[in-house]
Amino acid sequence: MNKYTIIEKPAIHIVGIECRTSNAPEAAPHDIPKHWTRFYGENVINKIPNKSSAQVMALYCDYEGDYTKPYSLVIGCPVSAVDVIPDGMVVKTIRAGTYAIFTAVGEHPQALVETWNHIWQYPNLKRTYTGDYEVYDEKFSRSPQEVDVFIAINDR
Repeated sequence: MNKYTIIEKPAIHIVGIECRTSNAPEAAPHDIPKHWTRFYGENVINKIPNKSSAQVMALYCDYEGDYTKPYSLVIGCPVSAVDVIPDGMVVKTIRAGTYAIFTAVGEHPQALVETWNHIWQYPNLKRTYTGDYEVYDEKFSRSPQEVDVFIAINDR
C-alpha cells in the first residue's frame, strides 16, 4: 500500500448523484455510506445514459481547500456524452492531468479507509485537489477486493 504509480490521464466525464461532506468524524463516516446506499437503492447506475463502461466511480471534487475541508462526492459512471442529464443527477469533468494511483486491497471498506489515511499522510504527494476518484471495476468483485484510487497531483 505504500507504493503508487504515476500516470497521465485524459479528461473523463461522469454522471451521477452528488452530496457535500467533509472528513470530519461526524460527517464522512455517516454521509459516504448513506450516499452509496442511495446510489444502489435508487438503482442510479441503470438511470445513467451514455455509459462508456461498466465502471462505477466515486469522485471527490469541489474541495474548499485540502482534505480537511468540505468537498463534494459524486458517485456515478463515466459517460461518452453529456447531452442528457437525468433529474437529480450532475455531470462532472475529471480534468486531464497527472495522477498518482494507489490500490486498496482487502476487505472493503476497511482497506479503502486505510488507503485514504495513508494518502493523507503521504509526505511528498503534491496534490492539486482538482478531483480525486476511486474506480470500482471487475477487480472489486474478486477476492481480495481491489479499488484503484487516483489522486490528482502536480507533476512539477
